[in-house]
Amino acid sequence: MRENNGAETVDVVIVGGGSAGAVLANRLSADPERTVLLVEGGPAYTPDEYPAVLRDPARVGGDEHDWGLTATIDDTGRVIPTPRGKVLGGSSAVNAAVALRARADDFEKWAAHGVTGWSFEEVLETYRALENTTDGDPRLRGRTGPFPIRQRTRAELTPSLRAFIDASAAQGLARIDDPNGTQQNGVTPYPLNVVNEVRQNTGLVYLSDEVRRRRNLTIRGRTTVDRVLFDGTAATGIVTLDGQVLRAGEVILSAGTYGSAGILMRSGIGPATDLGRYGIEVVSDLPVGRRLQDHPFYYNIYTLKPDANAMSPAAGAIVWTRSSEAVGDELDLHISATHLADPSISPTGGAIVLATAVTQPDSIGSVALRSRDPKDGLAIDLNFLAEPRDRRRMLEGVQLSRRIGREAAMAAVVDSELTPGPGIRDDTALEQVIRQQLDTYQHPTSTAPMGAENDPWAVVDSVGNVRGMSRLRVVDASIMPRALSTAPNVTTIMLAEHIARTSLL
Repeated sequence: MRENNGAETVDVVIVGGGSAGAVLANRLSADPERTVLLVEGGPAYTPDEYPAVLRDPARVGGDEHDWGLTATIDDTGRVIPTPRGKVLGGSSAVNAAVALRARADDFEKWAAHGVTGWSFEEVLETYRALENTTDGDPRLRGRTGPFPIRQRTRAELTPSLRAFIDASAAQGLARIDDPNGTQQNGVTPYPLNVVNEVRQNTGLVYLSDEVRRRRNLTIRGRTTVDRVLFDGTAATGIVTLDGQVLRAGEVILSAGTYGSAGILMRSGIGPATDLGRYGIEVVSDLPVGRRLQDHPFYYNIYTLKPDANAMSPAAGAIVWTRSSEAVGDELDLHISATHLADPSISPTGGAIVLATAVTQPDSIGSVALRSRDPKDGLAIDLNFLAEPRDRRRMLEGVQLSRRIGREAAMAAVVDSELTPGPGIRDDTALEQVIRQQLDTYQHPTSTAPMGAENDPWAVVDSVGNVRGMSRLRVVDASIMPRALSTAPNVTTIMLAEHIARTSLL
């Protein structure tokens, strides 16, 4: 790692080396005349240094590679962890490696916020350009991009995951061969960014040894950023947690849905009333943190019979479908089937998790500062199931999950229902258990959303420029105008690629 290449001011500093930041560092430093500094809060491992916990797709969550954030989940006040990757590669290094694209309906909902350049037709070529796969229709899928995606086959799955697919089909769900193709409403094995059972994170594939040898690219790990520096309304650099000033001609925040929001607010960009509470001078009064969205998640767990208790590979298969209250073409329910569970929870040594999520929630959460000190973390309120339609759809999804669990195909491999348990029979009791055990799908978005000038939620424009500011962009999942109907990782990579291609290169 080179320290700033001896330069006082770099052309671009990118804050955060995760799913978006690593992409931008690669693309922007491809111009040898542009100096790029990538600053990452966690360790900046070389491609061959990533430890087993980050390479193994069966291990979700990064242990020491985590920011340690917590959130209030709903109006009960219950607090849960909200893991985010703290390492080069970001959350792409600690997630379940699900590689599902967003759908045309998701981008139509973005357009309703006045953003331009983000129709599915406009982003399809970017999806294809980032992707490296042998799967699917070559008119829709990419063959030569940097990011490897492999569609699980039925033959690769465990007996209980195959049973889940068969049981879902018995419930009337279509069997889907390629969910990144033209059809998603049904049940399918997962497409994953996993090759030879190694999770392929963006720090590994976008920041290869060859890319890191570029003389105009500097990567600094273990460097937490406090705030952005300004000359009036123009960004001029950043200040690190230890007070070091790093000057730049342009600042791009790619620190994630929580990290970028925190940096903006500490820099004086955010709701004026909130910033004033901590004595932060207001640079721009914008609704940062006011439109957080994430997917509420409930785990329906079954113990497996001893002769069917294989748990590898851990992922998996998924039902992606519409609730009875879905609007238009949206697919607003997931039931993901994985073995991402500690086998010790099962008396037979094997378990399968059927986890339900409402993927087009109406409920909106928030992110705010706890104090002026970055070490104090953030006040995150997920506000799950605040809207009645979300509660009804979550109940409907769990009911479907349990019906799948009772199908003959599942009965052949399942020993017992662990959660919610056979004693939970009526809807009132099921709703209560869901609220008690609700978790996050770990898909936060939209704390600095894109939008038109007349959009009251908008923090940035359609290419990430912060409203009313110059030389400052946000490029990560925080700028999505609303939550996607699926895991956002591949779309976050696409978002960075698309902005780089259309407005930065």
